[in-house]
Amino acid sequence: MPGVQDTVNIDQFLRTGVDGGGNMGVSSQAGKSRPETGVILRDGADVFRDKGTGDVLAEILIGTKLEPVAIVASFRSPWPLATGSVFDVECRDAKTGDGTFMAVTDNVGGKSLEELPSDFFMERLFNPAGRFSFYGAPTDIKVKKSRTEGLTRYMEVSFSNLSQSTNSEIPRKAIVAATIPKGSNNAVMLVASSSTSRWLKGSEKDVRSTIESFQAIPAPKTSLKLRAKDRNPLGTL
Repeated sequence: MPGVQDTVNIDQFLRTGVDGGGNMGVSSQAGKSRPETGVILRDGADVFRDKGTGDVLAEILIGTKLEPVAIVASFRSPWPLATGSVFDVECRDAKTGDGTFMAVTDNVGGKSLEELPSDFFMERLFNPAGRFSFYGAPTDIKVKKSRTEGLTRYMEVSFSNLSQSTNSEIPRKAIVAATIPKGSNNAVMLVASSSTSRWLKGSEKDVRSTIESFQAIPAPKTSLKLRAKDRNPLGTL
């Protein structure tokens, strides 16, 4: 997904309408400081996790700059919310590396979840500027299983990525849930993963329960204008 606008410019386009449209992607400039997930947070809405239940709630914008669609996404995570400039909607255990994050695909082109090839989703998750490529490009990417249940498609994936601490490749397993919210043309995804060694020791249960709790639906209509959150640490230019 080519990201040609930064978050500040997206906010400007939503306020002024000075653009012919195009996908609301994270820019290549922003990608240098944080991975590109395709997630655009809605202005005025913070990502929230209930420490007691683990329930996570986030409001994001998908669609185009001229026709944004507000989506409310939720899931239950056993891992704490990841905060900081490099994270969009993510929960992770910094010690074990287990975690989950949201991502948004390109325009689906009118296709249903079942009609889209698995590679369509993998391109977002494993692109060179993606979350799993933060320390280097993943290798041995394989979609082991793919099925659709109701409004959600599930894909089980194996891959290896570079460890920051050991500078060696670590095999990982992940499950991806993808859904196309009503009235939208993008798939919203949640991916949860752990190292293969931890997966075999029981982390698979946490990954599956997190994925099974995921849903993304259109936000209730309000009179408030849809604007992207300014993610520029220097403020609006």
